[in-house]
Amino acid sequence: MKRSRPHSPFGKPMLFLAWLSMLALLYLYFDDKLERQHNPNLNPMIQGQELVLQQNRQGHYLVVGTINGQEVTLMLDTGATTTSIPAHLGPALGLKAGYPFPVSTANGSITVYRTTVETLTIGPLTLYNLEASLNPGQEDDTVLLGMNALRHLELVQRGQTLTIRK
Repeated sequence: MKRSRPHSPFGKPMLFLAWLSMLALLYLYFDDKLERQHNPNLNPMIQGQELVLQQNRQGHYLVVGTINGQEVTLMLDTGATTTSIPAHLGPALGLKAGYPFPVSTANGSITVYRTTVETLTIGPLTLYNLEASLNPGQEDDTVLLGMNALRHLELVQRGQTLTIRK
């Protein structure tokens, strides 16, 4: 005759907590991995006055920078004439909407609003009094860093690496 041991009242809750903990750790691991694929430059390499960026899986260069001291995600966009900031970020960045003007985008024509960024910083590089536009058509939080900013910087691309210096 086989004897059965008494079951602990903590067995099932502990097993549930173990599974929950494992799922939480897997979520954190893969969330970080996906974020690094989207933006591999969360901790960009800084060499003196140079910034070295890696392309993401889509071939874009993203980097965390600041506008007027507030952290933003910047995407370098050589196809954009002017730096374009999602309009919903304007108040948090201390930006005021100026006069409206039409622009042609990949998604068609849209009216944007002129603004001036006092300081824009990417790693060791800072640009001052940069003209930009507040774009009500941009729904995400990514700032498109256009040629009006990039023309002040030297860009050297080799393979999937971009070196930026002033």
